[in-house]
Amino acid sequence: MGSMHTGLEEAKGGFQKMAEYFAARARGGAGLMITGGVAPNRQGWIGPFSIKLTRRSEIKKHRIITDAVHKEGGRICMQILHAGRYGYHPLCVAPSAIKAPINRFKPRALSGRGVERTIKHFVRCAKLAKEAGYDGVEVMGSEGYLINEFISSKTNKRTDQWGGSYENRMRFPIEIVRRIREEVGEKFILVYRLSMLDLVEEGSSWDEIKHLAVAIEKAGASVINTGIGWHEARIPTIATMVPRAGFAWVTKKLMGSVNIPLITTNRINMPEVAEKVLNEGCADMVSMARPFLADPDIIAKAKDEKVDEINTCIGCNQACLDHIFAQKTASCLVNPRACKELEFPLNLADNRKKVAIIGGGPAGLSAAVHCGELGHEVTIFEASQEIGGQFNLAKVIPGKEEFHETIRYYKRMLEKHNVKINYDHRVEVKTFPASDFDEVIVATGVQPRKLRLEGADLPHVLPYDEVIRGQHDIGKKVAVIGAGGIGFDMCEYLMHGDQSMPTVEQFAKEWGVDTSLEQRGGLLNPVSQKSQREIYLLQRKASKHGAGLGKTTGWIHRASLKKAGVNMLGDLQYKKVTEQGLVIEKDGKEELLAVDHVIVCAGQTSVNELHTCFQEAGVNTHLIGGALLASEVDAKRAIEEGMKVAYTISA
Repeated sequence: MGSMHTGLEEAKGGFQKMAEYFAARARGGAGLMITGGVAPNRQGWIGPFSIKLTRRSEIKKHRIITDAVHKEGGRICMQILHAGRYGYHPLCVAPSAIKAPINRFKPRALSGRGVERTIKHFVRCAKLAKEAGYDGVEVMGSEGYLINEFISSKTNKRTDQWGGSYENRMRFPIEIVRRIREEVGEKFILVYRLSMLDLVEEGSSWDEIKHLAVAIEKAGASVINTGIGWHEARIPTIATMVPRAGFAWVTKKLMGSVNIPLITTNRINMPEVAEKVLNEGCADMVSMARPFLADPDIIAKAKDEKVDEINTCIGCNQACLDHIFAQKTASCLVNPRACKELEFPLNLADNRKKVAIIGGGPAGLSAAVHCGELGHEVTIFEASQEIGGQFNLAKVIPGKEEFHETIRYYKRMLEKHNVKINYDHRVEVKTFPASDFDEVIVATGVQPRKLRLEGADLPHVLPYDEVIRGQHDIGKKVAVIGAGGIGFDMCEYLMHGDQSMPTVEQFAKEWGVDTSLEQRGGLLNPVSQKSQREIYLLQRKASKHGAGLGKTTGWIHRASLKKAGVNMLGDLQYKKVTEQGLVIEKDGKEELLAVDHVIVCAGQTSVNELHTCFQEAGVNTHLIGGALLASEVDAKRAIEEGMKVAYTISA
């Protein structure tokens, strides 16, 4: 299980919460786990007062984690991470005083004595980790953090023994590994996270990477882990649009160059993907990070041949990385219990109830599965012929194909927990047998907001859901009204259609990744394929398009549309729709966009009339998901509300 910062590291009672979080994954079969990054000194903080290990008085808290993991038969390493110029605080340091493009703070250049002192702090941190009961440490040498900054000429402009030639620049990580090994002995695991593909200009060449790997092995590393891309790189590395195991080829290229095990990582989210990677000789070991957030039992389920019960990571980043960047505790869109294991324990309810759930979309499915897990008898009433709701729209959007896995998981869990499903059943309050149930959960979802504009009733004005369901043949020129998440999804659909996930080669070509590794940093000029349609993505707001998209993925979606030639227009007014197209007003001038279709992605409205009617009838009712709030289709919120209502009912 690869390293992930969860925010529990700095939370009140966080070590107890982390202990249960890691223990659950040890029970679930993780062979070795690596913690989130722990700073070796204050200068190395990710942010002010983030987790560090610098003195013996801090050992006691870490013992809570290691004891819990060992009790479950697991093994755990602590990652030592010095943020370098990525440290979001005024104390940050770097090899040279060059500000990172993703940080407001300019680092101070370390002096020669400062470099030596920092190496000693890494060693001290490793020694304390051993005393705290960790089975090893991982030295974070990738992703653009301090060690990576020393290695690259992009960020290391020094003229002393720690800069200049590559031999000098790589001295810093070698000394760290060598001195840690001397301090902790031979049996302590020492993983080195090596940046094998920087994806930034002036990044390392492949010969340099291979040279460093050999030197790191000689210095005393037990294992080398793969790092892909700096945080400032403009190429997706872990988001959903990255093909599964999309960077395993990088690790494979290093196989045979060293005699210690190599770990590969990134977008390996199911057991069959991991098996394929290993069978093809890409690595000796496989690291999964977010898949353990999505399902702590992923390995146990694979071992027991229950792969269909795995709650698959969809690579969305919405509740993990986006939360961390917003200084919130991480969780998981498909598993909101992640990092909240103590708050939402898997204990059967004392008072088991009969629960009716109206609506089989994300919120309703989540409520049904969690109620089933807690021992309640559940019945779903679904108006259509299939479960899934908005998931069935999302799964056909290019880059969101993983939602197929989410639907598969929910279908299996409904079977496992004996949830009854009444399809084609549109609930009427007068005929609904409310007295047969102890609780009724209304999860009736949303419907597209209608366009209120002259000409909105013309036949070429279409709601987004009908377009995605393939109910219309769409022309070559299209105006999309609304530049939120749905508008972006619509553009992707119009650009690519219902296509399968791109191959590694297609992805590399589109984003400019040099799979031959002949270019420094692994960068090539991307070869973008222009959209076959002329698309206008429109919004009234003057702000950038997709301002509400996830912090770690929004830039990817904007870049994708820009490369495809989508016309993104904002700060305008919609005047009317005519048979010739859409009339807009921008900068005080009216303009006709001559388009074949106008697709409305201007938000949704809640479908919640049943809730009011049930309340008036005195039925014990709960309202969740889009039916509660339709400001934006938000699967993360809907699934979390489904879990929470299950625990409310069980209290």
